[in-house]
Amino acid sequence: MNVFQLNPDYLHHHWEQIAKYLQPALDLSEVEEFNLDQMKVFIVTKQWTLFVVEENAKICGAVVVCFANYPNDLIAYVTAIGGKFISSKETSNKFKELLKSMGATKIQGGARESVARLWKRIGFTNKQILVECKL
Repeated sequence: MNVFQLNPDYLHHHWEQIAKYLQPALDLSEVEEFNLDQMKVFIVTKQWTLFVVEENAKICGAVVVCFANYPNDLIAYVTAIGGKFISSKETSNKFKELLKSMGATKIQGGARESVARLWKRIGFTNKQILVECKL
């Protein structure tokens, strides 16, 4: 499997294939802060970065990352992930190297318990619990 950053100029050509992996991820995680269409706008305007996984020249997974600069780290925060992405150590290692080459020093993301268990298999640790209060 090959992992690469998709140039946002070509997003419209592949959006249908990519959206089918991202929409279920948003649905399962019950994201309220943005929807799929808004995510697309953030990708096209280069505020968020889209990576895709290809197998046999077909898209089989996608992940969207928002970079956040902190005094000690450049965090690659995963806003959505779906498809065959972190199911293999090889693919996740390629993804990590790609992020590292872009300056990231850490990867973070919000996850349900089941997803957090999956991420642990590829080197992630539980750092904190996210709490929320709608105002």
